[in-house]
Amino acid sequence: MSLAVQGDVLVTAVGASRVITAEYVVPAAIVIDVGTSPTDDGGLVGDVDVTTVSERAAAVAPVPRGVGPVTTVLLLRHTVQAAGVGG
Repeated sequence: MSLAVQGDVLVTAVGASRVITAEYVVPAAIVIDVGTSPTDDGGLVGDVDVTTVSERAAAVAPVPRGVGPVTTVLLLRHTVQAAGVGG
């Protein structure tokens, strides 16, 4: 497979454990891992194989405790707006 790796920011939302490896990341890129998959021991892992990607990327959002709080806040905000409560 030929990859056209060009992005300075990579956002993943595949939902498959550790499918994004260093070959998908340009040097010094910012990687935002949105996807989550459960592990056999009850934990969570993301789409990004942090072991390989962290060697190339400038920063990698962690899973868990990465974008989850942002998602929660936005869902709550949209719910409140849809209910017509508040400003």
